[in-house]
Amino acid sequence: MWSSRSWGRSLRRLLRNIALALFIILVAGPIVAVLLFRFIPPPVTPLMVIRAVEGKGLDHRWRPIDEVAPALPRALIAAEDARFCEHHGFDFNALQKAYANNEAGKKIRGGSTISQQTAKNIFLWPGRSYVRKGLEAWFTVLIEVGWGKKRIMEVYLNSIEFGPGIYGAESASRRYFGVGADKLTQAQASRLAAILPSPLKWRVIKPGKYVAKRTQKIGKASGAVRRDGLDDCIG
Repeated sequence: MWSSRSWGRSLRRLLRNIALALFIILVAGPIVAVLLFRFIPPPVTPLMVIRAVEGKGLDHRWRPIDEVAPALPRALIAAEDARFCEHHGFDFNALQKAYANNEAGKKIRGGSTISQQTAKNIFLWPGRSYVRKGLEAWFTVLIEVGWGKKRIMEVYLNSIEFGPGIYGAESASRRYFGVGADKLTQAQASRLAAILPSPLKWRVIKPGKYVAKRTQKIGKASGAVRRDGLDDCIG
């Protein structure tokens, strides 16, 4: 039989191993992954794998941000995160508004920034659990520090789901408009931004009244983004 001293040593060893595993999973692993994708295009995301297994296909083509028409990131900032260049990953004003809106029983509204969405898209799985949200916050901090705004936008542009099996600006531009992402017009960019955050529900081609109206609104807001320099952080 084991002595109490042996049990104590075994317990301490087990706790050290657990602590080491948690450190690797929660600290070292994420940092290494973020540093790696600072220079290497993420080849595939968890959502892409999930949708492919569901039979929706996978069309994903990487395009550097300098080869994407400025109209698209401008439209995405207008539609998703007007303070993208100002905040450090989290827009607490938007979160408060989303909370108040949801508490009032209105249509569910999210307050996630482009940085948060990028962290979720690249490193995590879909869902609303507290564990996933906590990891999302951690990855958001890491990419804000390790990537900077231009890289965050570049990865976001190349990972967004724009329809069943369609990911990124290049694939969406070619599928819907027959042009490369560098040739997108402001109207086309606004149409792509308008189907977010429901790309499996809303249509780019032959959109319904809501998407058509949202497209016009984003187009006008994109002009303000350009005029006020709200996209200056991405060059």
